[in-house]
Amino acid sequence: MTRSPGRIVGIALGALAILFIGVYGPAMLLGPLPAVAVEPASAGATAPATSPVTLPAEGASALAAVTVDGETELIATGGSTDVVPIGGAAKLVTLLATLDSLPLAAGSDGPSIRIGPDDYTDYLRYQSEGSRALQVSPGENWTQRDVIRAVLMASSNNHADTLARWAFGSVDQYVAGANEWLAANGFTTLSVADATGLSGDNVGTAAELARLAGLAVADPAIAAILAGQSSQGVGARSILDAISHLSDQGVRAMTRSFTDQAAITFVYTTEVPSADGSDAVRLVGAMTLMPDYETLDPAVTAATQSAAAASNPVEVITAGTAYGTVVSAWGDRADLLAQATRTSTGWASADGEVALEVDPFTTAGSGTAVGRVAVPTPEGELASPLELSAAISDPGPVWRLTNPGAIIGEFLAD
Repeated sequence: MTRSPGRIVGIALGALAILFIGVYGPAMLLGPLPAVAVEPASAGATAPATSPVTLPAEGASALAAVTVDGETELIATGGSTDVVPIGGAAKLVTLLATLDSLPLAAGSDGPSIRIGPDDYTDYLRYQSEGSRALQVSPGENWTQRDVIRAVLMASSNNHADTLARWAFGSVDQYVAGANEWLAANGFTTLSVADATGLSGDNVGTAAELARLAGLAVADPAIAAILAGQSSQGVGARSILDAISHLSDQGVRAMTRSFTDQAAITFVYTTEVPSADGSDAVRLVGAMTLMPDYETLDPAVTAATQSAAAASNPVEVITAGTAYGTVVSAWGDRADLLAQATRTSTGWASADGEVALEVDPFTTAGSGTAVGRVAVPTPEGELASPLELSAAISDPGPVWRLTNPGAIIGEFLAD
């Protein structure tokens, strides 16, 4: 029997209808939707600017914050960033390298150190040269704590040599051991040529001097001495605090020296309020190659005051701020809002670009957490969940049936 053209057309249309109803329709109505596109917000993509910390153009200087584990986060540098003579700051290496091998508890006297002929000869030599020296006599016994106090507070050159010989056998062996200690602790510019800092071959950058100071204030024995907690023990020797300087500015000097090569070198510590109002933040600073105290004193004051001002809390991430937008293929839009406010100190508020992390999704209700915003700072990453300002809803059957390309594309991608 011959089929008429009309019948053929009807059969074809019927087949198409069956395919539409049985295959195309369900596939489009139930198929996967394309994920939303993410558009970062230009205004929210920039972290707040770092607050300025004032350091001098003269010499070489650095300021750093000390973390709870004794590490340092560099805040600012000023002047030269080259490797330069460090003067008496080398005595901090003497103390730390010795305490690394022969630790001293904060409340302990430590073992006894007998003053020998070499120690007495050193005292006479440094005294005749006009270098800082603290009197000793052959046969005396000094506790480890008192020798450390003499090196730290009196900047005694003969006691620095005494400590080096006692801990390492000789000054030459100390120099080798101290440089090994510096390398093992990640210092790449600091190196020492003696235990006293009198040699111009004791060198390093101001930034690494600040880091060295951070290790010093984290050592229990040194911290106790700087705080005056280890000077009143029974039998403790009376040692003048010769390095104290600018204490009325809230500064605790750690080393203060003058050499022909390094000029004035000053390493110090101070405290400023924390961003969250809890414990204070300890800062350590280093300045070397300073020509005179008329230059040094205002520079230290400006550094500490500007650091205190910059420590005020700064909102790095603000709750309710849109850090981006998501857009669906069918036209729904929603802002990505930070759920929480995150603050940091002013000097650490902008260490990198804002990063958005949005989990792939197709539909979600208003207020749904869909990712996070993060900002790296020197004090660590700060982050907040991101939520939708409006719902991204299913586009409905009309859009699905009239946009097969998008859904088929998702089928193929799956």
